[in-house]
Amino acid sequence: MKLRKMKVGDVGIVEGFSTGDPQYRQKLLRMGLTKNAEFTVVRKAPFGGPIEIEVKGSRLVLRSDEADAFEVGEK
Repeated sequence: MKLRKMKVGDVGIVEGFSTGDPQYRQKLLRMGLTKNAEFTVVRKAPFGGPIEIEVKGSRLVLRSDEADAFEVGEK
């Protein structure tokens, strides 16, 4: 499942990464998006805009392409 398909208030778990770029994957890992990390969808902008999530006590705003860089599962 992709993050942009989730609704506000949904809780998900990072299952893996779909990006082949190792530098970008490292950036996601530094932001706390490690495998099996639990997060909550806080806000979504309309028309495919940014998505705000809360992970490990921090809030992150991800663009659509960033949100598509990892696979998520619902909790």
